[in-house]
Amino acid sequence: MKIKATALLITSLLVLAGCDQAEKSAQQLMGKAAESAKQAIDDTHKAAEQALSDATGVLSGKKEPSEKSESSSQEI
Repeated sequence: MKIKATALLITSLLVLAGCDQAEKSAQQLMGKAAESAKQAIDDTHKAAEQALSDATGVLSGKKEPSEKSESSSQEI
């Protein structure tokens, strides 16, 4: 009976150790995913600010549309 109890205890410890490692890996992946999402949001925000700046500058007559906009409209 002691052998079964010892085997059960060892098995339980191995399962718990595996769960702990899986949790740490999941936390690392979530951290990387959060950082990637933050970077994507920052890049999108920067692009939106640039587009708004370009649009308001063109509407007020202060500056020409950016060359990127001109080249894409010429290609069409």
